[in-house]
Amino acid sequence: MKRVFSALFTVAVLALFMAGCSTVRLVDSDVTAFSRWSAAPPAPGTPYRFERLPSQQTLAAQQDQVEALARAALAKVGLDLNPTVARYSVQVVVSTLILERGPYGGAGYDGFRYPMPGFFLGGGSRGASLGMSFPLRFPEPYFKRELSMLMRELNSGQVVFETRAVHDGVWSDTLAVLPAMLDAALQGFPQPPPGTRRINVEIPR
Repeated sequence: MKRVFSALFTVAVLALFMAGCSTVRLVDSDVTAFSRWSAAPPAPGTPYRFERLPSQQTLAAQQDQVEALARAALAKVGLDLNPTVARYSVQVVVSTLILERGPYGGAGYDGFRYPMPGFFLGGGSRGASLGMSFPLRFPEPYFKRELSMLMRELNSGQVVFETRAVHDGVWSDTLAVLPAMLDAALQGFPQPPPGTRRINVEIPR
């Protein structure tokens, strides 16, 4: 029995060591996308421009960073940022909600549950015991991020492509996670499959 426990302990230590030495981390996003092209989908090199909501214009420096990352992702699917001859406009919105995750895992986003202090009373053939129980760890921040992108045909004003990506996790560095979410959101462009898909993208740790 001691050998069994020793082997299990060794395997657990090795697994933790390998996880700690990993040079990448996984960004998993739930992506839902829609397309409704009035004509043929955009060919490689199709020009576009960015558009901003009034609220985004008041936070120009932050939106500049978001759009720089979006430009790199859009270039991967063949679109070219060229405002003077743009055929489409692209609007990118990113939001981050900071939540508190319970020390033993979380509930849904409608509320997290925490182990509450309480009393316990035990008994048996050898006597009884009375004591109190407390949570061993405190809540930690948890981040829920949502990215949406709308592409509008400038001639008609119609939205021809819409995509949304949602990711949650303990990582606080939004600008490091965002490129993976953008790549996930544009997977399948210009004609993505229907339904919500879980898309995993690895990024450097």
